[in-house]
Amino acid sequence: MSTNETDPAVHWLAADEESVWRTYLRMVTAVQARTAQDLAEHGLSEPDYEVLSTLSERTDGTSTLREQAAKMGWSRSRLSRHATRMEARELIRRAPDPADGRGCFLVLTETGWDALREAAPTHVASVRRHFIDRLAPAELAALGRIAQKIADG
Repeated sequence: MSTNETDPAVHWLAADEESVWRTYLRMVTAVQARTAQDLAEHGLSEPDYEVLSTLSERTDGTSTLREQAAKMGWSRSRLSRHATRMEARELIRRAPDPADGRGCFLVLTETGWDALREAAPTHVASVRRHFIDRLAPAELAALGRIAQKIADG
């Protein structure tokens, strides 16, 4: 909160609204930390896994950097920096994009496919343990609707 809570131009959060907001932040942080810890057993970070799994949704494991960044909700520069680190570990490689002289393709390597296949069962079990199985089916459905409503803006 601000020191100027009496400012009538600011629509401050009510106590219950602030409580829900902070609880939501703690939930996201807790789930991400727990699933990240489980992925670390495979030498992957959550961003690594997201890049690998998103690329794997393409039949050939290839996407332009621009399309991949948009799909993941990342900036191109963030993805490019992360791709450089993943490239050094041979999880992905870059290839020129003939349609865009400044762009490139991100290609899932065999090492990347292997890492994803090895980590996927752990990741799914982690998501179930730390998120899905903690909610009743109706709660999960409601949360899905709420999340979509917020994501849609």
